[in-house]
Amino acid sequence: MIGTSSEELLEALDPQQRVAARALLGPVCILAGAGTGKTRAITHRIAYGVATGVYSPSRVMALTFTSRAAAELRSRLRPLGAGGVAARTFHAAALSQLNYFWPQVIGGEAPRIVENKARAIAHAAETLRLRVDTATLRDVAAEIEWRKVSNLSLADYELKARTVRTMPSNLSVEQMIALQKQYEALKDERRQLDFEDVLLATAGMIEIEPSVAIQVREQYRFFVVDEYQDVSPLQHHLLQLWLGDRRDLCVVGDASQTIYSFAGASAEFLLDFPRRHDSATVVTLEQNYRSTPPIVASANRLMRGRPGALTLHSAARDIESDGKPTPEPEAPDPTVTAYRHDLDEAAGVAAEIARLIETGTAPQDIAVLYRINAQSAPLEQALTAAGVSYQLRGATRFFDQPDVKRAVMELRAASVSISEEPLFKSVSDVLRSRGWTQVPPEGVGAVRDRWESLNALMGLAESMPAGTTFRQFTDELKERQSSQHEPTVRAVTLATLHSAKGLEWPAVFIVGVAEGLLPIAYASGLEGVDEERRLLYVGITRARERLRLSWAAAGIRRGAPRAASRFLAETGMRSVDAD
Repeated sequence: MIGTSSEELLEALDPQQRVAARALLGPVCILAGAGTGKTRAITHRIAYGVATGVYSPSRVMALTFTSRAAAELRSRLRPLGAGGVAARTFHAAALSQLNYFWPQVIGGEAPRIVENKARAIAHAAETLRLRVDTATLRDVAAEIEWRKVSNLSLADYELKARTVRTMPSNLSVEQMIALQKQYEALKDERRQLDFEDVLLATAGMIEIEPSVAIQVREQYRFFVVDEYQDVSPLQHHLLQLWLGDRRDLCVVGDASQTIYSFAGASAEFLLDFPRRHDSATVVTLEQNYRSTPPIVASANRLMRGRPGALTLHSAARDIESDGKPTPEPEAPDPTVTAYRHDLDEAAGVAAEIARLIETGTAPQDIAVLYRINAQSAPLEQALTAAGVSYQLRGATRFFDQPDVKRAVMELRAASVSISEEPLFKSVSDVLRSRGWTQVPPEGVGAVRDRWESLNALMGLAESMPAGTTFRQFTDELKERQSSQHEPTVRAVTLATLHSAKGLEWPAVFIVGVAEGLLPIAYASGLEGVDEERRLLYVGITRARERLRLSWAAAGIRRGAPRAASRFLAETGMRSVDAD
């Protein structure tokens, strides 16, 4: 699409997306519901700004929260003629500035980043003669992270610790404060910074050194922030420092998808944007292009009347979003199935998945979502017994798998000397030496898993534009490897509801929709329960065509019988009997 005129860029957008794309200057707030094509809207908005000459690509910063999302933005901007735009996470942008300015402001190289926060906390605890187990160390690390992203000093934190925070394990407030002070002293002694310090230190340099502020603001003039409902007070503070007194900020988000409040995220910055920014342009995207009308209706019922909730509308069939056709009108209703036991639920879900695959659904088009990682074990067992390949999202990353790492190394080595021939043949020749074949091995297990990984690399090669050279393909692999932009593997995805954010599948199963699991037992007060409601909403809106919810009255471990989640009645989904 490079070379496309500015007006042709807008032809790919619906009327509301077009309004957003044309709002290039001043504060802009795009309230974008699930499946409404927000990424399409903001990438075309940036490209339109570049094409019209309003934006210089090198002066635009697009910010998001994960490396994968940043890589997705870059991959979409390139063919739109805006490849020179920086698309990064908050941390990547801050770290780049920190490494650049530290030698000028402080002197010497920037401190190293702490590789293992829990280990450093353990050393601090030993110094204080505090006995803490592994689980407590993780909780202390989370508490430190919450304090920092909330932009609280230790004194401010101590006040909250005594009133609204629950201390990890058996630690007193005094012990927690002492442990944090010792942890900070240990980092200073070792010349180290932790992940959150990167943002704090960058903000500090911009605040204290006028020359740093001038250079940063000269470099970037126009800012776009995706998933703005997930911004923390610290990130918001740093963003304001990057902006200075300029007003060219576009934020995009959906209050109904705020699922990281426990980590310091706050939807208030999104909802209060029009009040904080005079004369802000507010655009609402509610036309859903992802899910069938019955799925959209269930999502709307779940969030009806909640603060900031948008009302989704199913798009007409002749409109497409992100290159994916809208679903057929005669779509199956979402259902809820009750089971006697977790093992029965896992077996029932595995059996239905096996039937879907037998009738033509690709495994990679199916996901099973759950609240906590511990719920995956019976599902893994049941899928294995059913002969269904699966991948755990959040486990070993694709490009970190030994077979994949070796294959990528061999592909890159071959790119130096390989003759120019069809890309498929060049790549397949290298991957055959690693064990890839055109026909997959039978059954499941390690051999099949390796084949699926190598086949995913082969699939990437096949998806490259015509005329792509072998060297260009290996450069694309390098880019994907550095940003962890993983290809699609032919396997069912198992994932927590949190890790499913930003993804979608034609068929989605959400298991464990029971009291104590969703909402989780420790969700306290109305705010805690509302966060769990939003988490289920995120899960529901991941489904494009088929949605199945289920719950079990008894768990693997003995305990009180479970009840169906309070949220199920609100969705209006049809109940079906377990087979």
